Amino acid sequence: MPESLTSEQLDLRNRAAIFARDELLPRRDGGEQARKEILKLAKAASFFTMTQPKAFGGGEASTLELSIVRDELAAHNPPFLHSVFGPGPGVLAGAGEPLRTTHLAPLIAGEKISAFGFTEPDEAPRATWGVLDGEELIVNGQKSYVTGGAHADFINTLVQIEEHGPALVVIDTDAPGVARVRDFSSLDGSAHAAFEFRDVRIPKTYIIGQPGEGLPRAMKQIGDTRLAIAAQCVGWMRWLLDYLTDHLKSPTRGGQTRGDKEGVRLRYAELRIQAYAARSMLYRTARLADSGENIVNEGIACKVFASEAVGEIVDIAIQLVGGVALIEGHPLELLYRKVRALRLAEGGSDVLRLNLARGKLELNKGRI
Repeated sequence: MPESLTSEQLDLRNRAAIFARDELLPRRDGGEQARKEILKLAKAASFFTMTQPKAFGGGEASTLELSIVRDELAAHNPPFLHSVFGPGPGVLAGAGEPLRTTHLAPLIAGEKISAFGFTEPDEAPRATWGVLDGEELIVNGQKSYVTGGAHADFINTLVQIEEHGPALVVIDTDAPGVARVRDFSSLDGSAHAAFEFRDVRIPKTYIIGQPGEGLPRAMKQIGDTRLAIAAQCVGWMRWLLDYLTDHLKSPTRGGQTRGDKEGVRLRYAELRIQAYAARSMLYRTARLADSGENIVNEGIACKVFASEAVGEIVDIAIQLVGGVALIEGHPLELLYRKVRALRLAEGGSDVLRLNLARGKLELNKGRI
């Protein structure tokens, strides 16, 4: 639980709070220059390297440590949250040569940007596929929702290799036959791109691991991201409830406080119950992960519950604060945009519910 932390973990949480308050919040309107400053400050504070392997000079923090920092940072609702942590290895973790030198090392150093190509458009005739031709792999297909693809140097792409099964394949975005066909933004302001692959020839050595291992590798990265989303949602819940608490304690024109009405208190109490449950789930699951357990189903539970709870909390907070909270630029309006997309990120809520049920009913995985 959040209360059962070691002195080192408490110090880490305190440092994250100070960093959010003293470095992130004052730069809310600073733009690109502020983002660059935060990168340097995050490196100096050792937050940047927490997500990076020790083999490349990183801190390789535990799941619990990362959850503590993500929770605490988001609890201040600061800007530039995604600039605090450096790029992790993702699906390239453990990659051998030549990928270790050509792509993994430059990624960790911030010299190259990666993206993840998993989703095909609904109208695609088949999943992106590849055919081995000697020492090369020929790839054809489409990826419709590549987050960060517009700026990526390479895409870790899920490819169905004929006669071998799914594989994750590194495809350089400037390779012949790769076309970025569309750039677009989503409600939360994040940027995405769609790609087409037409007879793209890449070295066979650009297959990550072995053909047939692609889906488990992809799901491992997605699972890690789900828990990161849950941690950020938990922190935002804390900020929202602090904001709402101050609002409900403030007086109306009639002299009563806004939280005096029983109906308001009932709704407020329900939000606090959800936040308590979400934060407890997160810390328990992080500890299970650090003990070496498979937390696929527990991670799903955390992500679904936390993303839906923070959505309900911000929605009701807007309702209780009133129309001013709908004005563009209001902190509740801005946060609503951010959290709504999370119910679809790394798997929609209902799809994940079905996966969780399958995990128990068919695979006997998961716990209460």
